[in-house]
Amino acid sequence: MKVAEINRELDVARDAGPLRDIIIPPCPELLVALQREVNQGDPDPAVIARIAGGDVAMAAALIRISNSSLYARTEPVRTVAQSVSMLGVKPTIAVLTGFLTRNAIRVNSPLLEHFWESSTRRSLAMAFIARQLYDVDADVAQTCGLFCHVGIPVMMQGLKGYSGTLVEAMARQDRTFIQTENAVHRTDHAVVGALVAKTWRLPAVISIAVRLHHDFTALHDDKIPVEVKNLVAIAAVAEHLVSKHEGVKDQRDWERHADECLLHLQISAGEVDAWLDALYPVFEGVVVS
Repeated sequence: MKVAEINRELDVARDAGPLRDIIIPPCPELLVALQREVNQGDPDPAVIARIAGGDVAMAAALIRISNSSLYARTEPVRTVAQSVSMLGVKPTIAVLTGFLTRNAIRVNSPLLEHFWESSTRRSLAMAFIARQLYDVDADVAQTCGLFCHVGIPVMMQGLKGYSGTLVEAMARQDRTFIQTENAVHRTDHAVVGALVAKTWRLPAVISIAVRLHHDFTALHDDKIPVEVKNLVAIAAVAEHLVSKHEGVKDQRDWERHADECLLHLQISAGEVDAWLDALYPVFEGVVVS
């Protein structure tokens, strides 16, 4: 699909297709304020700190993450302003985006008990991988990793019988996860997640990459921007790394398309193995609130 075709597909699915009855959570007001500041081109750390401090729970989460083992500080961070100074503006925005997304899209099913922990690990892994590569925006990659599977809890809340579909999708060996979703509901979490990203006015490259993150034909399609292809391949590698860390069996996507992803990113299986070791303390240090 061309990018324009994907955008039309999302609009049609939302207006007249299988997604018309799904409630897409509105973008949190604080995230809108963050996006407004980011769109200025040169975000002001003081403004970011003021936005973060506007919500007590978000401020506390930011300070807690700043003091976590991820950053190994000798002196504890005590204020939001110190957190922003220590992390930097863009990483702070990524952390706040994660907090606001988790609180806007609640996960109440036992089937998704560790959903946000895994999503956070995926987002951190994508940022890490992006930093190892040439000309890939680590902050965009991190946000993309957070939204890759966000369609799952939205479908859980909005589609009757989706919990049974989720159990079936995780168990079946003869078809992929999204093939099972489409067989039952005529849509899948990649489409729904892309619609959330688009509705929330995230960068277009993120919504398109979320839509395509299980469609590896995109890696060979000249109509798809290279930035999107990079995110699709990085997402697959990150998912593999998180699965290894959590002791979960790799999805069929990795079994079938690992070589394509490695070739596209021009990395080796040995490098991926080394990244798993490097990411161990990062994965272990995940703090979700």
